[in-house]
Amino acid sequence: MSLPINISDLIYRRVVENARVEYKADWNPEPILHSICAFANDIDNWGGGYIIIGVEEKYGMPVVPVKGLEKNSIDRINRELLQKCNLIEPRYLPVVEQISFEGKEIIVLWIPGGESRPYKCPVAFPTEKSARGDKAYYIRKMSHSIRANQLEEKELFMLTNNVPYDDRPNMSANIEDLKSSLISEFLYSVGSDLYDSSLNRPVEETATAMKLIGGSSELRKPLNVGLMFFNERPDNFFAYARIEVVDKPDQTGEGMTEKILTGPLDRQLRDALSYIKNYIIKEKITKIPGRAEAERIYNFPYAAVEEVLSNAVYHRSYQIGEPITVMVTPEKMEITSLPGPDRTITDEDIKNRRMISRRYRNRRIGDFLKELKLIEGRNTGIPTILRAMEINGSDLPIFETDEDRSYFTVILPIHKNFLISGESEKQKRIKTRRSLSQIKDLILQTLEQEGNLSSYELAVAMGYTKVTATVLKAIKELMNEQKVAYLEPNKVRTRNQKICLI
Repeated sequence: MSLPINISDLIYRRVVENARVEYKADWNPEPILHSICAFANDIDNWGGGYIIIGVEEKYGMPVVPVKGLEKNSIDRINRELLQKCNLIEPRYLPVVEQISFEGKEIIVLWIPGGESRPYKCPVAFPTEKSARGDKAYYIRKMSHSIRANQLEEKELFMLTNNVPYDDRPNMSANIEDLKSSLISEFLYSVGSDLYDSSLNRPVEETATAMKLIGGSSELRKPLNVGLMFFNERPDNFFAYARIEVVDKPDQTGEGMTEKILTGPLDRQLRDALSYIKNYIIKEKITKIPGRAEAERIYNFPYAAVEEVLSNAVYHRSYQIGEPITVMVTPEKMEITSLPGPDRTITDEDIKNRRMISRRYRNRRIGDFLKELKLIEGRNTGIPTILRAMEINGSDLPIFETDEDRSYFTVILPIHKNFLISGESEKQKRIKTRRSLSQIKDLILQTLEQEGNLSSYELAVAMGYTKVTATVLKAIKELMNEQKVAYLEPNKVRTRNQKICLI
């Protein structure tokens, strides 16, 4: 990774504030490590800072021409720097660049605010043994790195708790990774006053207004939540940020199907729910003598599935490289996400199905999902699940985690009337090919439920992995029958062209 700033501008402080630049004439491990720790803790949320080794300082300004470092000392300094940084807890490594400036060799350390703060390091290390003993937290005050007192340590820990992962800048992404079309689509769907202006202004301006950008003044970066909702492939930035639905009709795996849903979090959630609704959920209608209305029961009530999966998207950790999994077997549906509930929810709470969270892992994700009406919040999730299962006549769900709270699984037992027995029933779970007529009916049904969709979105909502030839044929026939049409008939080949009901 290269420096985010011109070296001349950095040395002469043309862009970066004085308090964020520190000059060191020579390599002196102890104070340099303290400053690395202080910048990484970033108690004032400035975005970290820089240490320039090989430049003298006088009255707070660099002495020019710069002193520089001996070329034969560069390798030794880099080795020692790595060795000393390994003593920081949790582990932290700055970005290190060797630069030739005005004919002299210098080393520049770029220290962005760390994602795992607060950090502590040895107070002194005359020996390796003592280096691993007394450690302290360091912070920046004015232009100095100082040891944090007890009150400042508390502030550091509060800062860590108050800046969730979804609200932190992503240093591996750029503002251009936020897609203006997705932002505008979101603003339109929630009825925001920003929608009209978003169509004509740079994405950075709209994203700034939506508080989707952070970082230091010289290096503005998209926040994690922005990439999760307004990038086509969030899993490029957050490993396995996706939903996997596995339908396993029997223990042998015969006839097993797997569906992987990616894209912005709200889209993958909708796509997963649509797939489950169309392919997994089954209905039985029983006519009861003496009653006008027939009894309708489902293998899994959709309202319960919707609530469990929505909560999994909301509460999972996007720092853990594991997907949300939905495993369907003849007896149950298991929805698993990592990690488990925080310790404010006791084991007794889990056992009694009375889980009221007092901490929120992803506040910004929750805000966006609420805006899109995908979750309700206010700890209504568990009561909604219990009520849906009870109304359907299903057994109550089971909530599972381990002692370390490393995972959380919600088990929805299948309704007893859908329990499979015998090979003939098992075969019913293996999906059969739809006829053209069935596909056409499903297209109309999906558009009625989901609203205007592109060909790809429509195919995914129907349970396909891509737009098949049969789906295209069905769309064409429906257009000829004047039942559906393109939203913008003059731009048929536009990538995001929508299909709508007539």
